[in-house]
Amino acid sequence: MDKPIGVIDSGYGGLTVATELMRQLPKEAIYYVGDSKRCPYGPRSVEEVRRYTWEMIDHLLTFEVKMIVIACNTATAVVLHEARQTLAIPVVGVIQPGAITAMKVTNNQQIAVIGTTGTIKSQAYSLALSSISEDVQVESLACPLFVPLVEQGIIAGEEAELIVKESLEPLQNGTYDTLILGCTHYPLLKPIIEHYLPSHVTVISSGEETAREVSSVLFHHSLNRKAGQMPQHRFFTTGEAKTFKAFAQDRFNLLSAKIESITLDHRLKLER
Repeated sequence: MDKPIGVIDSGYGGLTVATELMRQLPKEAIYYVGDSKRCPYGPRSVEEVRRYTWEMIDHLLTFEVKMIVIACNTATAVVLHEARQTLAIPVVGVIQPGAITAMKVTNNQQIAVIGTTGTIKSQAYSLALSSISEDVQVESLACPLFVPLVEQGIIAGEEAELIVKESLEPLQNGTYDTLILGCTHYPLLKPIIEHYLPSHVTVISSGEETAREVSSVLFHHSLNRKAGQMPQHRFFTTGEAKTFKAFAQDRFNLLSAKIESITLDHRLKLER
């Protein structure tokens, strides 16, 4: 029960999920891996995404985490089912929670989804939404320039606004009333995204609903942490620890977390 929760992402984006987990589950320790060195995952092949995702999972398994949260939509689309079939611990993704939230919010069952090229090509959100309601209509749009922006720390200003405005142009005349941010990097651009969408559109990110699902899974499996002392969080990045730390402290106020730079080894294969 006192083991940490493992969270993985292609870079900074999963911090939007990790910090929501820390807010909703303050007793739980979070161990996070962000693969900034090889970010973005969206344009990569399915096999590359699969291999990189398993490298992150295998790294966290060395710490005997009690659960894995795949906080990357592209990785969720590629690896979630396999990970659930393979691992002896619970695995939670971010796509289904986001779809559930959107279906709760929409009034006309017309939903738009923006995400990486890989996530949009997988049709993971369309399938998730259709599994909830056969009547839902989904409009999907890849926004491949958003993740590189966030990874460079550009989440405001003229450059960010121009890229967001041009990327969202195909959605300006849609009839949707709800838009899913189908990448955990995108909430960091949410104020700009909302500015360039029709005013009646509700924007959904999956962090809060994912944290609620994690809480439910912990309770169901009797895995809630009981220790009285404050948890110790650890954050690992394949990029520069100094850069990651500056971003995490500036944007998420992660002042007390231990942040380390690591090299992921594809030869590391734990017995599962």
